[in-house]
Amino acid sequence: MSTENEDEGTKVPAAPATPAAPAAPENPADGAGQLPPADQAPQAAPAPQAAPAPQAVPAPPAAPAVPPTPPPPAAPPAGPEPATVAAPQAAAGGWPPAPPVTPAWGAPQVPPGPEAPRRRTGGLVAAVLVAALVAGGIGGGIGYWAASQRDGDTTGSTTVSAGDAPSSFKRDPGTVAAVAAKALPSVVTIEAKSGGSEGEGGTGTGFVYDKEGHIVTNNHVVASAANGGTLSATFSNGKTYDAEVVGRAEGYDVAVIKLKNAPSNLTPLPLGDSDKVAVGDSTIAIGAPFGLSNTVTTGIISAKNRPVASGDGGGGKNSYMSALQTDASINPGNSGGPLLDASGAVIGINSAIQSAGSGFGQSQAGSIGLGFAIPVNQARNVAEQLIKTGKPVYPVIGATVNMQDRGEGAVIADTGSGGTPSLTPNGPAAKAGLRPGDVITGFDDRQIDSGPTLISEIWTHKPGDTVKLTYERDGKTTTTTVTLGERTGDS
Repeated sequence: MSTENEDEGTKVPAAPATPAAPAAPENPADGAGQLPPADQAPQAAPAPQAAPAPQAVPAPPAAPAVPPTPPPPAAPPAGPEPATVAAPQAAAGGWPPAPPVTPAWGAPQVPPGPEAPRRRTGGLVAAVLVAALVAGGIGGGIGYWAASQRDGDTTGSTTVSAGDAPSSFKRDPGTVAAVAAKALPSVVTIEAKSGGSEGEGGTGTGFVYDKEGHIVTNNHVVASAANGGTLSATFSNGKTYDAEVVGRAEGYDVAVIKLKNAPSNLTPLPLGDSDKVAVGDSTIAIGAPFGLSNTVTTGIISAKNRPVASGDGGGGKNSYMSALQTDASINPGNSGGPLLDASGAVIGINSAIQSAGSGFGQSQAGSIGLGFAIPVNQARNVAEQLIKTGKPVYPVIGATVNMQDRGEGAVIADTGSGGTPSLTPNGPAAKAGLRPGDVITGFDDRQIDSGPTLISEIWTHKPGDTVKLTYERDGKTTTTTVTLGERTGDS
């Protein structure tokens, strides 16, 4: 459109002496700037009527006016056409005006100049508003881009370039990311399926114990596959190996499985010393919560020596532990996974959670920040025994205690299971002089408030250890020593 107007502007001055005034209104913007004689000024007044003349596209008829010998008939056609179009009324009648782009080039002209910009300003404002709405609808990012373009004439580019991460960036050995990166290749996700037709089972976690392919985990993770079922272990690199149960300790909730055709490049996780753990120490838990393998969570040691009795929900016997409590997020599927300290050493095996509205144990409820792990010192002893013999060995005092009452200590029952004596004849407790009805209130330096607490503390020791027992009889407190006996296998 602008190109056509410019051509017309070059044509009009070519015949300034031509008396046919209508030829100029063909392009008022260009003609108004080149009116030669003053006596023709009155003829310029009609220019507003012909201002939008470009709308009538009079270019073809005006062509004859260019030759040096303009014939008189050529001018009249140009004059009547603009008058016939009646463009001024259309422009004054409202929106949209006849293409107002051309008058902008002639803004300095006398009458048409001021009117054309006013009409164009309205159109420009409307166009900007539409653009702003579109930008707002698309998003703030586009709005910012538009603002930067408006400012670009004076301020230059406002593009901000994000710096690249340094190629030499390395994580310090003590960071969670560094510890996790080193430990993850030694953690496996365990899939257990029973041998029944329904193929029931579940998902848990384990970690590499030695280079021979032994994996330590929880008993309740592999219990469903222990009799005729199938086991598989998948590493963080996606490689899966079949496995078999080496041994299980139901009371400790510890199990050892072994990879079939284990790879030769296994890296066992280092084992720490759970006795030296302090409340407030950092912890890192790795597992497969709800089947999400290779999940890493962090927290601290919230408490030590927390007596916990947990069950697998499958009707099996409870397990007992003097647990490490952590607020690291632990959920079903984390069971059997390692609880690491800040150096990456295993300090416990994640085993149980306390969920809102439920007791201790494994359930589909989520973590509320109360997780419990078997201390690694205890788990190490159990794992070594299972690898060696396939059966667990438990330290015992040779007494049956009440497992229901809490707060008063561990009460020695009147009779054992099935009507048997509550004290094993010539057993450790009987030799120490204990009797049915005695209330055990202390075990070494630990206060005992219930039967589960007593068992949890006993099982942190080994058979043959000598411990101090504090008990009450007829309101009198007595202290004695007991040498722990042993029991092989789960009964």
